[in-house]
Amino acid sequence: MINSKIEKKLSELPKSPGVYFHKDKSGEIIYVGKAAQLRNRVRQYFQKSRARDPKTEALVNEIADIDWMCVDSEIEALFLEAEMIRRYMPRYNILLRDDKAMSYIRIDYDSDYPTVSTTRRPMDDGARYYGPYFSTLAVRQALKLLRRIFPFASKRMPGQKRASLHYHLGLDPGLEDGRTSLVEYRANLRKLMAVIEGKKNKIASELEKDMKKAAKSHDFEKAAKLRNQLNWLKGLDQQVIFSDKEFLDISKDHALNELVNLLSLDSFPRRIEGYDISHMSGTDVVASMVVFTNGVSDKSQYRKFKTKINQNNDFYNMNESLKRRLSEKNIKAWGLPSLVLIDGGKGQLDAALSARDERNQSKIPFIGLAKREEQIVLHKSKSLVNLNQEILHALGGFFSESEDYILINLPSNTNLVKLLQRIRDESHRFAVSYHSVLKMKRQTASLLDDIPGVGPATRKKLLKTFGSVRGISDANDEQLSAVIGKTKAETLKRYLVNN
Repeated sequence: MINSKIEKKLSELPKSPGVYFHKDKSGEIIYVGKAAQLRNRVRQYFQKSRARDPKTEALVNEIADIDWMCVDSEIEALFLEAEMIRRYMPRYNILLRDDKAMSYIRIDYDSDYPTVSTTRRPMDDGARYYGPYFSTLAVRQALKLLRRIFPFASKRMPGQKRASLHYHLGLDPGLEDGRTSLVEYRANLRKLMAVIEGKKNKIASELEKDMKKAAKSHDFEKAAKLRNQLNWLKGLDQQVIFSDKEFLDISKDHALNELVNLLSLDSFPRRIEGYDISHMSGTDVVASMVVFTNGVSDKSQYRKFKTKINQNNDFYNMNESLKRRLSEKNIKAWGLPSLVLIDGGKGQLDAALSARDERNQSKIPFIGLAKREEQIVLHKSKSLVNLNQEILHALGGFFSESEDYILINLPSNTNLVKLLQRIRDESHRFAVSYHSVLKMKRQTASLLDDIPGVGPATRKKLLKTFGSVRGISDANDEQLSAVIGKTKAETLKRYLVNN
């Protein structure tokens, strides 16, 4: 039976991200949790229809009061949860935790080559540790986003003397060949650590102050760099970190309801497929197909395509991939999607729609999600959906029209936008990972495949240890011998020197 105090608190819960505190009759905090939407997550505990394990049932029976702290983003909720658990050591966090899932962020700030990584066991090695965090997946996602703002090295490659690809992508400081000094890098790491410690607003203020100072001194390159850091830091408020793992069923139900109502769909889209294209200037062109069943990622159903002709034309590549997906053979093997989400705007969506119609599957709804403003893109006649403007306004959104297309803007914190972002981001990740595999195979095939005694297992071991052909070439005899033995190392080194 829910007491009146809890009933009142449940009615006051905000929809913002944050951390919540369950208390017992004495006022002791017995559990701390994070939420992408406090209102949805906390109410979940008190749903009568919900089946609970004995430990969670015991927790719910002890809850006499609820408090919460609101933050601006899921990433701040993740870090704040860890801090509150360390501070209060609630007994149910200890009782309910899964030791295998706990992780820490490790930053060896004082070394001559500082790195940032995750680990399950802190050591007395002089590094700085943050945590524990109860979701390794969420921590890694958070670090992935923060790395774009505060570039860091994740590991040191033996023998590496040049800046890695990560430097050119803006994710690594490039200490190897002096692209960034150690002093500058450590200053950057201090900002990263401050954000992890919950001081995001302070760092944002410092960046803004430094940006204005650089602009006043006519150092416009530095000012632009600081402006980008500041914008990306503020953009964390729109990033999905853990919501699909935190309350899958509630997020799913609300998102699918919003989707059905907004687009006037005939039924809930049981199988949503997401598509993206990845290539490097038209080489190693691949497409990804990710599947979300009932709003949840279904990785066993993911598929990938390598286009038959390499072209630096995303419209052509999308069209070819969708035609292959909707072939009679693949429809028989995989069935048909209830809804298709294309990563891209009008051009990509139009190419996908053409493929659908060529395959005589014109009853499948197709929509797009454009990256720049996270706009939902609809074709007025071919998308097979009808925009419900009343629902759109209720969700706080608006739309605009462009020729045959409707462009929908919704607040970034709506369940629907977060669902579509998850599908889009997953299709992008899956496409890029496959493209990277093909690119690596192509780059190593011509150089390593013909070396006597270097078979697939040896190549795999070398690449895993040294990261790239460049890393292998830069490694000394002792390092190579330690990995593949002295005889093979001598053969390999001799071949690499002569080629």
